[in-house]
Amino acid sequence: MTKPIPRGVAVVVRDGRVLVIKRYLLREFADECAMCAGTGAEGPQCPGHHYAVLPGGHVEDGERHEDAAVRELAEETTLRARAGELLRAGLHNGRPASYFLMADVTGEPVLSGPEAEEDCAENRFELLWAEPGDFEALGLYPADVREPLARLLRERR
Repeated sequence: MTKPIPRGVAVVVRDGRVLVIKRYLLREFADECAMCAGTGAEGPQCPGHHYAVLPGGHVEDGERHEDAAVRELAEETTLRARAGELLRAGLHNGRPASYFLMADVTGEPVLSGPEAEEDCAENRFELLWAEPGDFEALGLYPADVREPLARLLRERR
């Protein structure tokens, strides 16, 4: 049995808000959809899913989790940064995930990389700055990051 691929996650804070990637995902069939599988939704048709995630992705072989977070941030948003403190470790779709507060962030976020290439009506990506009051409506995923992020943003005001 293969181990789940870890995820490195970038937490970018600016002016009391955190950078998220708002998503809309629609697959033709529910069994083709990771979100349907994750929610236990039944039925042949995928209903479409609105949610948001923090920038991040796979930790490559031999790569440190914090380096993956920095790399993924640059690939997805064009932002440059260095990984600061480890904020938390948890799970994202059953995969270990390490969340790093980004420091020395430069640039303005622009959707890029595979997210920009795959952006279409059935698979939308949008970068936006979110406040704690936005997290629930955005469906920030995984849900257990909402309160720690809200606390971090309150502390940094």
